[in-house]
Amino acid sequence: MSGLGLVAQVGAIGALTEAISLVFTGQTLLWIVVGLILGMIGGALPGVGSSLSMAIILPLTLPLSPVNAIVLLVSMYSGAMYGGSISAILVNVPGTGAAAATTFDGYPMSKQGRAVDALSMSATASSVAGFLSVLTLLLISPLLIEVVLLFGSPENFMMAVLGLAMIAIVARGSIVKAIISGGFGLMITTIGIAPNSPELRYTFGQIGLRNGVDFIAALIGMFAIAEMIKLAGQQGGIADSAIKMTGNSLAGVRETFQHPRTLLKSGYIGMLIGAVPGAGATVSNFIAYGEAMRSSVTPDRFGKGEPSGVIAAEASNNGTIGGSLIPTIAFGIPGSGSTAVLLGGLLMHGLRPGPQLFETDLHLTYTFLIALLIGNFFILFVGVVFVTRMGRLTQIDTHVIIPIVVVLSMVGGFTLNNNWMDILTLVLLGLIGYLMVKYNYSVIAFVLGVVLGPIAEENLLRSLQISGGEYSIFLSPGQQPIAFGLLLMTIVMLVGPFVKPRLERALS
Repeated sequence: MSGLGLVAQVGAIGALTEAISLVFTGQTLLWIVVGLILGMIGGALPGVGSSLSMAIILPLTLPLSPVNAIVLLVSMYSGAMYGGSISAILVNVPGTGAAAATTFDGYPMSKQGRAVDALSMSATASSVAGFLSVLTLLLISPLLIEVVLLFGSPENFMMAVLGLAMIAIVARGSIVKAIISGGFGLMITTIGIAPNSPELRYTFGQIGLRNGVDFIAALIGMFAIAEMIKLAGQQGGIADSAIKMTGNSLAGVRETFQHPRTLLKSGYIGMLIGAVPGAGATVSNFIAYGEAMRSSVTPDRFGKGEPSGVIAAEASNNGTIGGSLIPTIAFGIPGSGSTAVLLGGLLMHGLRPGPQLFETDLHLTYTFLIALLIGNFFILFVGVVFVTRMGRLTQIDTHVIIPIVVVLSMVGGFTLNNNWMDILTLVLLGLIGYLMVKYNYSVIAFVLGVVLGPIAEENLLRSLQISGGEYSIFLSPGQQPIAFGLLLMTIVMLVGPFVKPRLERALS
């Protein structure tokens, strides 16, 4: 081992020791708990989520020390990722975009009277995957930074295309209807100012559409408003009144550990995708869910209350947190709205993202990661002991819950940008979402199109500018090996469902 390498290791150990001391002295532990509770509340409220909650709290952190302020914000980020699953499971309304895939199996479990099981599965998967991903990041963070540096526009474009290819896997029923749904989602993302140019597209003279359709507003409309329209014609509670609430916390915990491969794989999918700027927890949420469905021996159970679906979705979004911190603190590149607020907090408290946070201020970086490690234990404790009692919400009469969810959704939608066009988006896409569900058009495919469309378009244009308009930039294993590898994965994803049955018949 070289002398420089030994010095670096000694410095890292010293920074880790100092970080542990910072966390367990003073008020830091208190701010971890406060941040997690605030995050859970914000994540559970439709339309609020992590980024808005953090933005509201950000100015209030000025009196705090830099360490406590960032620990508070990081803990809110982590708490909101879990909190989003509460409303997703109980009322089919994802509190955050990162919990959208949780609705696919979490809500059916709630309707089956297994809300307590689903909530404890969510808490267990979130805490275990979050803990392991952050622990892994502590060990491999120097190597991971080098990998992140390899991602440019071609790689980000192919990552988005790979996510869109998931439509072929996660869509149920007619593949034609799934493609139409995905295309509709992509079409909506073309509204507003075009990437890399001042051109306005499809705004029809409306100033409120200059910045396009907010995808969070689209998600709230598709899930919250559409579900409330459906519930409006239903008497009694949210759950089927003929089915009594059953299950318990420990049963959900045990069932989570009965799917170790899904738990670990989804957590690390979230970590890796989170490390790619611009991808985020929403993308990893769907990719992990699609991978769990693809690798399952019973894929037909997904969407009907399959525990693996809840585990995959929740493991991935909390796994994303640790990964998303790498580009944020290493390069000042936020991969999501939440990390953008976190970046603002760093700058507000005089902490400059970049090599400094991995050299002279390495102890601060380790402090943030250790705070996340501790926070995951708290999520497990709250999720198993307290939050699971919220399963009783499924028995609340629809005449009570519908106005509450609609008002929260409307308020949350408006506060996104203080734009009344977002309210119109909620209403229109809520009606469209209701009709899509009624006529078996894939809402999942639509969401994938809305989330990944802007990422794909922006990075495609940048890639073509780099290559001088040559599409060969995506086909060169020598010059762009990662982009080419992602292209091969996309092809396998698309042709796999057609080739696999033929191979099985040929080999049998």
